[in-house]
Amino acid sequence: MAIKNFIEELEWRGMIHTIMPGAKEQLEKEMTTAYLGIDPTADSLHIGHLVGVMILKHFQMCGHRPIALVGGATGMIGDPSGKSQERNLLDEETLRRNQEAIKRQLAKLIDFDSDAPNAALMVNNYDWMKGIGFLDFIRDIGKLITVNYMMAKDSVKKRFNGEGDGMSFTEVSYQLVQGFDFMHLYEKYGCKVQLGGSDQWGNITTGTELIRRKLGAEAYAITCPLITKADGTKFGKTESGNVWLDPRYTSPYKFYQFWLNVSDDDAKRYIKIFTLLDRATIDALVAEHDAAPHLRTLQKRLAEEITVMIHSREEYEKAVEASQILFGGATSEALRRLDEQTLLQVFEGVPQFTVARAELGLPFVDLCAAATQIFPSKGECRKMVQGGGVALNKEKVADAMRPVTEADLIAGKYLLVQRGKKNYYLVTVE
Repeated sequence: MAIKNFIEELEWRGMIHTIMPGAKEQLEKEMTTAYLGIDPTADSLHIGHLVGVMILKHFQMCGHRPIALVGGATGMIGDPSGKSQERNLLDEETLRRNQEAIKRQLAKLIDFDSDAPNAALMVNNYDWMKGIGFLDFIRDIGKLITVNYMMAKDSVKKRFNGEGDGMSFTEVSYQLVQGFDFMHLYEKYGCKVQLGGSDQWGNITTGTELIRRKLGAEAYAITCPLITKADGTKFGKTESGNVWLDPRYTSPYKFYQFWLNVSDDDAKRYIKIFTLLDRATIDALVAEHDAAPHLRTLQKRLAEEITVMIHSREEYEKAVEASQILFGGATSEALRRLDEQTLLQVFEGVPQFTVARAELGLPFVDLCAAATQIFPSKGECRKMVQGGGVALNKEKVADAMRPVTEADLIAGKYLLVQRGKKNYYLVTVE
C-alpha cells in the first residue's frame, strides 16, 4: 500500500493553517521526525487536544516519526498564547502522574511500542530543562534572540496592549523555552518539524530561528487551524465544562452524546478532522446526510467512530442502548444494564421524586398519585393504566393495584415511571 502524502491528507481534511516554506519538500524527501507539545495540567486529555493527537496519528500513518512532548517545564511556567491570564503551575509529582496518564491515552491511537523505525516517542521537557542553570540559559540561549523579535509576536503584543493583567517576565521568556525544546529535539532526535495550533506559530518560529542561529540548520513549522463551532463559540466545552477522554470525568454516554448533538455544519468538518475515514467514505456520508438531514447520518457515524476509537466498541454500543431508552423502544433488560452514573445522566432532565424505602409494598397507584405527584389523582392513574399508557421500568403496568417491591428497583434504588410515550419520571427510593 502506498504511503499517503501527509500535507495532502491534512489539506483535504481542513487541518492545515500555515506551512513554513521548505516543510513540504522535507517531508517528501525522507522519513522525518516532528513533535507536538501537549499541556500536562490534567491527568487526562480532553477533546480540545484531539486535533493535535489526530495530526500525530496521520503523521505516523504517512510513514514519519512523531514525538509527543509533555510540557513539564513549560507547564511550570504558563504559555501566554491565546490566554489573558497566567495558568496554575504544577509540582513535579503531579506532572509525572499526569504524563503517565496521558501516555496511556495516546497509546490507544499512536504506536509507541513497536520496533518500527517510525515508532513514536514521548518526552518531557522538564527532563532536560531541570539541569540548566538560569545564568547558562540566558548566556547561551537568551543572547540569540532579541527582545524586538520576541515583542513582535502577536501573542506578546496582545498582552502588552491591555489584554489581561499584563505579562510577567516568566511568560515573556516562554517562547525561548519552547524554542530551546525544538533545538534540543533537533540535536538529539533529528527532529526537523514542529506541529501545533495556529496560536503557536510565534513560539514555533522562535524555535526555527534558534536552530538557524545556533546550529546553522533548517527546521520547519506546520500549524493547524484552531477548531471552533460553526456559530463561532469555543469547541469542546459544554455547560458542565470540558469533554474529557477519561471516563472518570466524562462518561462514554456523555462523550457519545456530545458528538451526536453537533450541528450539521460542524459534523461535516469534524468527521474529516476527528476520524480516519477516507475521502470517498466521507463524501458518500455527506451526500447521504444532505439527502435526508433529519436522519442525522453524519452525527451518528461521527459519534460511532470517535467513541469506539477513544473508549471501545462495547462502550459505544452501551451508549447507543442508553440513548434509546429515552428516544426508542428499549427493553427493561437494557434499562437494568445501565450503571448508576449513566442512568442518572440519561434521565438528567426528567422530573425526579424521592420516596422513603418504607413506602415499598404500596400499590402502584398509591406510589404514583399519593407518595409522588406523577399523576394528579388515583382515578387518573387507574384510567391511564387501563388504557395501556403507563409503564414501570419499561414494562407496561397491567394492574394499578400491583405492589411495588424491592425487586422492581434498578441499581437497588431507582424506579422509572413512564406516562404516555414521552413523559418520564425517575423515583429514588431512600
